[in-house]
Order: sequence, then C-alpha cells, then structure tokens
Amino acid sequence: MKINVIGCGRWGSCIAWHLDRTGHEVGLYGPADTPDMIRFTETGTNGIITLTPSMRLIYDLDECLDAEAVVISINSQGLRSLCGEIKASWERRPGGAHTFILCMKGIEIETGMRLTEVVADCIPEAKTAVWIGPGHPQEFVRGVPNCMVIDSADSELKRRLVDSFNGELIRFYYGDDLIGNEIGAAAKNVIGIAAGMLDGLGISSLKGPLMSRGTHEVARLIKALGGNELSAYGLCHLGDYEATVFSKYSHNRQFGESYVRGETYTALAEGYYTCAAIRNLCKKHDVDMPICRAVYKILYEGRDPHDALNRLFTRSVKTELE
Repeated sequence: MKINVIGCGRWGSCIAWHLDRTGHEVGLYGPADTPDMIRFTETGTNGIITLTPSMRLIYDLDECLDAEAVVISINSQGLRSLCGEIKASWERRPGGAHTFILCMKGIEIETGMRLTEVVADCIPEAKTAVWIGPGHPQEFVRGVPNCMVIDSADSELKRRLVDSFNGELIRFYYGDDLIGNEIGAAAKNVIGIAAGMLDGLGISSLKGPLMSRGTHEVARLIKALGGNELSAYGLCHLGDYEATVFSKYSHNRQFGESYVRGETYTALAEGYYTCAAIRNLCKKHDVDMPICRAVYKILYEGRDPHDALNRLFTRSVKTELE
C-alpha cells in the first residue's frame, strides 16, 4: 500500500518507519523549513528514527496526498486547519487520498469534538480511522514490542488496516468503540500530567490511586458520551498508563513534573489542551472528574498544586466503585 505520513516529529517518523518495515511504500511529509525536516534532510535521522533507503521525504502537500492512505500525526488543535489545506489541495489536484488514519490523541477545545468528528465536519467524504495505544519510538527502535488498537466507523477499513499494519513490533487489535477509544486515548494524557506533578512533588507513591481513580472518572465520561465505559480499561487508556504515567519518554509526565518545579518544558504535551476540552465536556454532560478538574485548575487558573491535592483528599467520602 502507498501510504504517506503527515507529521515528521518523533511519533510520525516512527509510524513511517514501522510501515516501511511492514512492506508499505512510505513517504514522510513536513514543511522544508521545520527543524525536524531540516534534520532529516541534512542527516537522515532525528536522533531516534533513521530513514531507510526506501523511505521518501516529501515537502509538498499535493504530492503527499497522492497515496492510497495518509497518516496524520500532528498537534490535535491544528487538525481543523490541516483539513482546510487538504480540501484546498483537492481543488488543485482532484483525486487525492480520501482515507486518513489519525495517529494523534486529543479533543478539539472549542467544539468538544473528537478528532474523527473534526475530520468528518471538515471533509464529509473522507474515511477515517484512529491508531492508538502504548509505545514510545525510543523503545520500538530497540526492538521492544507493544500492542495497539485501530478503530473506525468503517468496519471494512478497520479490518484492512489491522491486517495490513500488523508486524513483529506491533500487535494490533480491532477496536469496537470509537467514542471510548478516542476519549480514553485523549484523557490518558491528562492523567500523565497529573502523574508528573506527583513526581515533581516527591509523592510518586500516589500514582497507584491516580491510576485507579483516573480510569474510573474517564470511564464515566465515556459512558456519558455514548461509548462503552469498559474501554477506559483497555489499551486506549489504562493499557497506555505505563508509557504515559511512568516512562521517562512521556512528554505529558515530564511536562507535569517540570511545571510543579517551575521549570520550562517546550515539547508538545497534548494533555495541556485536552484538560481544557474535558472541562468543557464535563460541564456540558454533568460528569464529575475531580482529577482532570484539579489539573485544569493548576494549569489554567494558577491553583497551587499542594492545595489542589489537599482538596482531592478532603472531598466527601464515597463508595470506591459507585
């Protein structure tokens, strides 16, 4: 299959590398003047992923869309703008790719839309799937395998992608709850920030309760949105906690740790935007998510992290699994 990847960061480049290893014809797209593309152009590597001889660098969006499918791995809040660029490309060159695989996790802040909903809103004729689950490029390139999920409202597309993308490093599962998988995958980044805050405060032992209670509240949101609450306990969320809550490679965990220590952290942490989107969804659907609310108050309202933690501990006592 001819597949091009939009997004040449560490995850987008890792996806391209994996697809190349599984026998696909792969191109990696990014603007020529971005730091990642400059490094790939000049050295053939970004320090993690090294391009193989069969992987192509693409600098033109029209050329990128000349494929059977396009993988998108960018900042979630930039997806709507990219969809506009794709529509404009179709007008210039009709017949570009109409199948998009979203390898990104987030919720649009202004609308509360899941990312597949954003694509459907902008490009109704597109077919979309999501590729989610645990794993870090630094580990994949060392040969450490993992399990992931592909989900789509189009069952035929989902099956074709899973069967085509399986390889020795990634075992894919067929997702059967698009709402739950998208919300669970996005929300785990907020839990990752909370975990980093615990590390920064020197109370990492609270990660156990964080994982338990975090999964519980995310399950409530999934159910309120019409998904299967059990998805929160699958690979999209709880199954991704090791990579997000503990790993030294987790941007969200490191962002949370740096934040409470008063240090600057410039890498993308999607959980920062997701906690704002979740706050809006909670208000709209009357869902109580105290951990996500506490992260929001710390990041957006300047609440002291110690005070936010104390408020979680002084909440009224409840039955654990109610």
